[in-house]
Amino acid sequence: MPPPPQAVLLVDGYNIIGAWPKLNKIRDRHGLCSARQELVESLINYSAFVGYTTQVVFDAQYQKSQSSQESLTNFLSVCYTDFGQTADSYIEKFCASFRSQQQLPKQRLIVATSDREQRLVAVGYGAEWISSQQLEYDVKLAVQQVSGKQRSPKPSRSRFLFNSLDPKAQEILSEWRKGKH
Repeated sequence: MPPPPQAVLLVDGYNIIGAWPKLNKIRDRHGLCSARQELVESLINYSAFVGYTTQVVFDAQYQKSQSSQESLTNFLSVCYTDFGQTADSYIEKFCASFRSQQQLPKQRLIVATSDREQRLVAVGYGAEWISSQQLEYDVKLAVQQVSGKQRSPKPSRSRFLFNSLDPKAQEILSEWRKGKH
């Protein structure tokens, strides 16, 4: 059985798109659909890396459609609200019901938005808050950490393994070789 998620991350999708310069450029050049896709892809990787269960919420308030929710991975789902419902009202209801339905009393709920009113509402319901800019920074940092783990070590300039070790390890091995352990 997998361990429970560290936290539930609730993301105000259009607020994030409006706040991240990269997503703004994508939206302006290729349309809102492309910006949404880029945000979702970034959050899929981030959520898996940090172990959060993430839900990205997008308004459907100007579209004549019913709400829908799609699970894209074990870590991330996307929700489009009902016609006439804002992402803000969805997030508010989610925060209100989270604590009452929560099975793990210590599980964290984090709301990502830079909307001041939404922040106050989320914190009022006991959720944590993270700004759009902080989320962008955290996502970039996670990408750097993942790419750093995947990089192969620098090749040694010598054919001997000993020369690729740090000086402290070389010293310890020299002492062992000399019988001074």
